[in-house]
Amino acid sequence: MKRGVLIFKWLICFYMLLSIADTNAQTTTSDFWNRVSYGGNLGLSFGNGYFSGSAAPSAIYTFNPYFSAGPGLNFSYTKEEFYKATLVGGSLIALVNPYPYVQFSAELEELYVSQNITYYEPDQSREFWNTALFLGLGYRTGPVTVGIRYNVLYQADDRVYADAFQPFLRVYF
Repeated sequence: MKRGVLIFKWLICFYMLLSIADTNAQTTTSDFWNRVSYGGNLGLSFGNGYFSGSAAPSAIYTFNPYFSAGPGLNFSYTKEEFYKATLVGGSLIALVNPYPYVQFSAELEELYVSQNITYYEPDQSREFWNTALFLGLGYRTGPVTVGIRYNVLYQADDRVYADAFQPFLRVYF
């Protein structure tokens, strides 16, 4: 229950930040949708007895040329001969563009993880929540940003990410 309270507090802080950032904008409904961009990530990997697929759509609202923020959804499924994992969750991202080609990002991600390993007797199953806070730096050109992000909450035994550092390719239209 404590994790739910923490997530709720993060959402309230994020909402307040967005409200403050948009105080002077006074946008109309049509102007609102002109400021929304969509993007995300699709992934597919397969091989000899291995399959992995993921989908992570997201949307951002551009408050001004320097700041954008928005929500995202995450789904990932992996299956090998003795291993199966499903990850479902959401994220909140904030993007800061201090210069035309530089982008800083902060992304809070919460995933529900279900893992099953059938190699051992008895089968080992785990279900847990995993929280990640990524801070990133990227090179931006048009709608595309390429960079690296770091999970400041990474723990070596979290069994979700192999490393705290992750490269990324972000595209918003």
